[in-house]
Amino acid sequence: MFKRSVVLFLAFIIGLSMVVSLFIAPKVKDSKLTAADKIAIIYVDGMIAGGRGQVGLFTESGGTDALIRQLHSARDDAAVKAVVLRINSPGGTVPASQEVGEELKKLRAAGKPVVTSMGDMAASGGYWLAACTDKIYANPATITGSLGVYMPYSNWEELYQKIGVRQEKIKSGPHKDILSPDRPLTAEERAIIQVMVDDMYNQFVEVIAEGRGLEPDRVRQLADGRIYTGRQAKELGLVDELGNMYDAIDGTAAMVGIAGKPEIVEYGKMNALEMLLGAQSTINSGQLLLTYFTEMLSTAGRAATPQGY
Repeated sequence: MFKRSVVLFLAFIIGLSMVVSLFIAPKVKDSKLTAADKIAIIYVDGMIAGGRGQVGLFTESGGTDALIRQLHSARDDAAVKAVVLRINSPGGTVPASQEVGEELKKLRAAGKPVVTSMGDMAASGGYWLAACTDKIYANPATITGSLGVYMPYSNWEELYQKIGVRQEKIKSGPHKDILSPDRPLTAEERAIIQVMVDDMYNQFVEVIAEGRGLEPDRVRQLADGRIYTGRQAKELGLVDELGNMYDAIDGTAAMVGIAGKPEIVEYGKMNALEMLLGAQSTINSGQLLLTYFTEMLSTAGRAATPQGY
């Protein structure tokens, strides 16, 4: 009984410490207490998707809602003179990329330059965001490009037939089940989807042409879906400078007239719980925490229960 009490007490202390750490290690440093000029760093990690993204017990991550809030915070903070957008993303949905891209343009219109620093990858929707900024830095081996749009579709009709699955639908119109996996697309439906993809592609081309100062026809030559290294992208005019995030920070400081080493405020950093459990999604962190406490309690129960019966 004593051993079980000790284990339960330790589990309680560890849990309490984790919860308290969430409040003493905020995700955004407060830069409003001083008038010193600062550069904000905002991180774009993983898939770019609309909404709140992944919502866990303690925080939310992924999703454009949180990213846009960070952009608004940087815009409203008088001490922030410019923003470095650190992108590590293979892309995402067109509407989500478009939504954040428009917010980047608004931030620049408010008088705050935005500079992109590409990490391992800034492709497709990641490049869409970069094209909406004032300047782009990339590592020579960064993977970028993948300029284009596609809409995935799977036809499982033959598989359904083999396993004896038959789907029936009562629909309000002939195209209500378009892209349904239990039947092939009709020629008319394929044409409908192609028009949609072409429209989104043309919007992407317009963003790149405007942001990079390129003719739309030249953009279409480059935007055939292929990927580029950072060095190739610079030679093609898709990237301005080769360098890492700290080169981008120094270049941004010079752009806004900050002398010496600039002071940094970081948005969207991992909180203490995420750092303790690793750079995983918040949902996974919450699941790990729940598993941990379940195991602790289970161990306490086994210690107090006779074994071998």
